[in-house]
Amino acid sequence: MFGFLKQVGDYSREAAAAARGITQGLAVTFDHMRRRPVTVQYPYEKLIPSERYRGRIHFEFDKCIACEVCVRVCPINLPVVDWVMNKETRKKQLKNYSIDFGVCIFCGNCVEYCPTNCLSMTEEYELAAFDRHSLNFDNVALGRLPTSVTMDPAVQPLRELAYLPKGAVDPHGVPDQERRAGQLPQAAAAANTAANTKEDSQP
Repeated sequence: MFGFLKQVGDYSREAAAAARGITQGLAVTFDHMRRRPVTVQYPYEKLIPSERYRGRIHFEFDKCIACEVCVRVCPINLPVVDWVMNKETRKKQLKNYSIDFGVCIFCGNCVEYCPTNCLSMTEEYELAAFDRHSLNFDNVALGRLPTSVTMDPAVQPLRELAYLPKGAVDPHGVPDQERRAGQLPQAAAAANTAANTKEDSQP
């Protein structure tokens, strides 16, 4: 008799503990249910990087003077600068310049210390490849004009989870009342109403 009661008591305590755990989990779920998502449907939607985003390095061959400052300031001595001495002008003449993005840490030191500004950071971040050797960009690949998220017609560009209006090219001047990804309809309507009220109140 007492053994049966002990089993019933143990079962009741275990059931109560399980119910408490399920309730705590559902509380977290319900709390996040009314929040807008923080993810985007990549690759159909892409976030627009900030103005100072450190992406793929762009190189301008004509500006480089082969001073090798980028090599000296690089924490891993990554840039490879091949040059020859021009006997007529007694100046260095650049032959080839390459950076291996499979090793680069994108610290931006080479861009910051370049005396001729021949290096610049772009907003390109899709550098994945099946062969690591293809990540070694020479001066031709580095000189390719950077592509922007806003230039791809098949992608919906987002700025901080805010949809970019049609025809807009500059993502950093988008007003805050623009429709946001995952925003609830009532929240979007309230934002538009507030924006319209503010515009009407201005003289």
